This record gives sequence, C-alpha cells and structure tokens, in this order.
Amino acid sequence: MSSGPSAAPPASVRQRGRHRAREAAVQMLYQFEFGKAELAEVMGTFWSLAAPGAPPASDSVRAFAEDLVRGTVADLPRIDPLLAGTAEHWRLSRMAAVDRTILRLATHEFLREATPRNVVINEALELAKTFSTEESARFINGMLDAIKQRLDRPGDQR
Repeated sequence: MSSGPSAAPPASVRQRGRHRAREAAVQMLYQFEFGKAELAEVMGTFWSLAAPGAPPASDSVRAFAEDLVRGTVADLPRIDPLLAGTAEHWRLSRMAAVDRTILRLATHEFLREATPRNVVINEALELAKTFSTEESARFINGMLDAIKQRLDRPGDQR
C-alpha cells in the first residue's frame, strides 16, 4: 500500500480537520450575526486574524468551514422556523447566541444530509463544550435529537 503524495489522509486527520472547520464556522457565524459586515468580509477577516503562532488552516479546512457558513446563512429561512417549532415555549431570540449558532450550523448539516446525523449531534456537543457550557450541551442535545426525529418523520420536513 502506497503512502505517496496521492494517498488520502487517515480518517482521524480528516475528522480533526472537519472539527476545526466547524469551530471556525461557529465563530464566523457568530461574528456575522452580531457584526455589521457582509459574509465575505467576515470570512476574510476571520482567516486573516488567526491566533498568533497557530498553524494556518489547510485549504480543505477553510473550504469546508466556508461551505458550512454559506450554507447555514442560505438555509436560515428554513432553519429558524424548524428551531422555533422545536423549542417549546422558547423564542429563538432568547436563546444564548452561541447556542443558537451551534444549533443553526448543526441543523444545516442535518438538512444537507452529507454527514450522519449522530455525527452532527456529537460535533455540536463538542462545540457547545468548547464555546458554551455543559448545560448548553444538554439543551443542544435535546433540541437536535428532537429535530432529528422530526426530520426523520415522513411529511414533517418543516
């Protein structure tokens, strides 16, 4: 088996890259929601202000993160009603902003169906533990499980 330049990276390396991309996507989506900048400007600024000493993101990490950001923003008209309909007695505007951002990103991934939903939930929980609180992780888990069940029911794709 060759491990030359055309060999694909191991799955664990790809998974770490995808996790890093999701972390970047959450940060860009958060910045987009509260900043007054256009989406392209937010993404450009984000990558140019990487933490000093941190290795630059690979092209594949950047591409995946930006695809997630663009897709999430484009899907907001479908995502927000789904979140609002799932969060009983809880308006979207009252959710912690970072939790709402993580939920939007995960729901976008549910809708695009490129990643298994259980993987999406696990990633969202890791993002919540990184950027929010343990209590938020429980809230996000419950919300995403309910959304997953809702999307799995035929005819209930709101």
